[in-house]
Amino acid sequence: MSIGKAPYIIAISGKGGVGKTTIASLVVRCLIQSGIRPVLAVDADPNANLHEALGVEVVETLGSMREEAFAKAIPAGMSRTEYVKYRFRQVLVENEGFDLIAMGRPEGQGCYCFANDLLTEAMQSLQVEYKAIIIDNEAGMEHMARGTIGIPDILMVVTDTGSRGIRTAERIEKIGVEIGVPEDRIIRIINRVPRVYNKPNGVYGTIPFDPEVEEADIKGNPVSIVPLNSLAASSVCKLVKKIFSQ
Repeated sequence: MSIGKAPYIIAISGKGGVGKTTIASLVVRCLIQSGIRPVLAVDADPNANLHEALGVEVVETLGSMREEAFAKAIPAGMSRTEYVKYRFRQVLVENEGFDLIAMGRPEGQGCYCFANDLLTEAMQSLQVEYKAIIIDNEAGMEHMARGTIGIPDILMVVTDTGSRGIRTAERIEKIGVEIGVPEDRIIRIINRVPRVYNKPNGVYGTIPFDPEVEEADIKGNPVSIVPLNSLAASSVCKLVKKIFSQ
């Protein structure tokens, strides 16, 4: 799939604990290494930890922004859309080759409605600045169901070899079809596969268990520092190449 003027959007989802955030961070790195940059990484999971996997610090999230501030703090002569872009840039974490935005959790008893609206506005106005957008979704697919992030070019559904992960993947794939993602754009990836493993029919790709990734996780190191020739990173890069060669 060639890169055009609009950014190529890959949304990643799966049951908690199957390694989707790890894969999201490796996809970002593989894109940058292959010359597809800049990349916008979106952490759409309220339990935000994509920044840790990418080795950057998040100071402010969209969830921490208060709706009333947008009614009171907009400077004279600046439209709401201009102010949203201005605040969005303040929340963006900039790094070499990629930027990161995190949804986070709303303060107090607030819902995610305002943060969702902000993400929608920001992506619509700023997405043309990026070659690719990688979205680390929560398992519930709320952002896709509400239309917050639109219809992605690829819905990457991550699971492990366990039955619960596979059942969750099946439900996510069904939701994807229901909200308009073409079936041929929904790909299932099985993560942490053992050395001897027969890939089931219908699975787009597999990522082997990688001791280097596990060690980084145990030590609290960014997954992004794992060498690109490691088992997991090299497999993810092959998947990225496969996706963009279709």
